[in-house]
Amino acid sequence: MGTLVVNAGSSNVKLSVVDGAGHRVTASTFDRHGAHLDAETLVRVVEGFGPIDAVGHRIVHGGTDFSEPVLVTPDVVARLDALTPLAPLHQPAGLAGIRAAVEAFPGIANVACFDTAFHATMPAAAATYALPAAWRHRFGLRRYGFHGLSHAWASRRAAAILDRPLPELRMVTCHLGAGASLCAVGGGRSQDTTMGFTPMEGLVMATRSGSVDPGLVLWLIRQANLSADDVADGLEHQSGLAGLSAAGGDIREVMTAAAGGGQDSVLALEVWCHRLCREIGAMAAALGGTDALVFTGGIGEHAPELRARAASRLGFLGVAIDADRNATAHGDADVSAPGAICATVVVTAAEDLEIARQVGDLLGTSATEVT
Repeated sequence: MGTLVVNAGSSNVKLSVVDGAGHRVTASTFDRHGAHLDAETLVRVVEGFGPIDAVGHRIVHGGTDFSEPVLVTPDVVARLDALTPLAPLHQPAGLAGIRAAVEAFPGIANVACFDTAFHATMPAAAATYALPAAWRHRFGLRRYGFHGLSHAWASRRAAAILDRPLPELRMVTCHLGAGASLCAVGGGRSQDTTMGFTPMEGLVMATRSGSVDPGLVLWLIRQANLSADDVADGLEHQSGLAGLSAAGGDIREVMTAAAGGGQDSVLALEVWCHRLCREIGAMAAALGGTDALVFTGGIGEHAPELRARAASRLGFLGVAIDADRNATAHGDADVSAPGAICATVVVTAAEDLEIARQVGDLLGTSATEVT
């Protein structure tokens, strides 16, 4: 079975073809807004790789309606479109990908896979905000969580690397990139996560603030006379590393500036690492301890200095990494120090392989092992 995976984001489009054994046979990234994806582009990508039997789509928000992959129908598209206010940057791009695929490959099954679905298993204590019941019920206010496809893959792959059964492991998976979140994975399921109703909750990110006091937001509107749109733009696009550092939101540039003595960049990294370690501790508490710490995403995979910096503060959890293994890690790797109580693993992000696996499971054609 050949599956085309469409990951139409807010700033680019990632396309890959995955064969029936779960191997990626081609991949392309286009620097265009996902809402501009067209059928011609999809056809061009799959040419030369044999017939496509299904198309899997990354959809950021499934709301409370969709807690597992689903075959795309006109009704499903309408329900997903209704969720656009919850993910205004990403939902239109995902829907554009669906429409392009339906046009490009008529008669072929399209499957929507959701970033929120992995977190649907969170217990009520982790998913519920302490807000008035009338608000929660009327507006569907709850902690949804995001990056679920990445967290699902990272936890499965880490278990395979450690050669231990996934259901027996307590893991904190760290998806660290321009957007970043943690997940407490216990028994192979999400038990807690750092993102909530929107992707702004939790960690410090490239341009997003992460969690702030809601009273601060109200103060900016009531006392500083900023409009709600100004506050939203500031929290989403001008905060995080970009707000802390004159070097901008790219953590590589921030690290370079900090190494050169830029004090605002030094502070930016300190804040970023402080929040990361604090939230790792919170995820471990949600699990009652942790057997493995898993790093994935662009920063998690390619910044050994930051992995080492975090590990140095997490010894109380039994985390200890081997300096040489960590510095030379390439691709999937166990970077734990010998005898470490809590393993530390680096996993190459592969949302497309997770999507292809979910498509195969839904259609009854998937290889079940992650190798």
